[in-house]
Amino acid sequence: MDKKNSIIGSHQTKEIAEKTAFILFTLCGFFAVLAVLSITLYMILSGTPALLKVGITEILFGTVWKPAANPASYGILYVILTSIIGTFFAVLIGVPIGVLTAVFLAETAPKKLAAIVKPAVELLAGIPSVIYGLLGLLILNPLMYKLEQFIFKDSQTHQFTGGANLISAVFVLAIMILPTVINISESAIRAVPAQLKSSSLALGASHIQTIFKVILPAAKSGIIAAIVLGVGRAIGEAMAISLVSGSAVNLPLPFNSVRFLTTAIVSEMGYAADTHREVLFTIGLVLFVFILVINLVLTKILKGGKQDGEN
Repeated sequence: MDKKNSIIGSHQTKEIAEKTAFILFTLCGFFAVLAVLSITLYMILSGTPALLKVGITEILFGTVWKPAANPASYGILYVILTSIIGTFFAVLIGVPIGVLTAVFLAETAPKKLAAIVKPAVELLAGIPSVIYGLLGLLILNPLMYKLEQFIFKDSQTHQFTGGANLISAVFVLAIMILPTVINISESAIRAVPAQLKSSSLALGASHIQTIFKVILPAAKSGIIAAIVLGVGRAIGEAMAISLVSGSAVNLPLPFNSVRFLTTAIVSEMGYAADTHREVLFTIGLVLFVFILVINLVLTKILKGGKQDGEN
């Protein structure tokens, strides 16, 4: 090999390449941090004026949302509770199914079956969110409406939703987070050193015992990362749940039409003005804080788990 034309042939060339790479990586890291700081600053500057104008208590703890009334009401407590409860139950349903599917693909599935299931999961990840919403609107909502009619057939006070309710939104969100949880969890499981599995089997543990007592604990950091991304996908989704949730500000009960934080912004930002528009930015700030807190809490749990493992 001609040293003059090789990057490893000259000490000076290698030094230039390393400095160039260092500068490039530093710039990328700087712009990533700058993007986060810029978004944070923008959300704070855009979301705080309404808190000062309307009042923190009225916005965050008020239960009446009537921005066009006189006087106007901007209470978003039910919207906040809907996002918390909807995301919680979506994760409660989706994460166990996703993790167990990842275990199936990584540890127990025959190769021919895995070759069918794996592309199907990847296809789920590529489907636009609005398609999930349309399928929920055409398939899930009619089923929920039949269930609603059966449960409340003798009720004189229930307001029928046509199946567009909290349950429908939870199921759609649970399905939407599956690809994220499955793919990342599977990668984490496959990254577990083979020696751990071999040692467990050599000590007399069964395959199932090895999976739940050795492999999954060893892959815990990757699985928690999958949960973090799944929560972010669920709490930040708008288009799909706007089609299946009914988009009405109500107490988040199973058969009530509800509105999430994201759908509140999407459904009204197009025509909002003045204080109404500022409150929508405040909703965006609340959503941003939620995602930030969730990431910090789960990261703390992850670091605590690592420290316990090291001890």
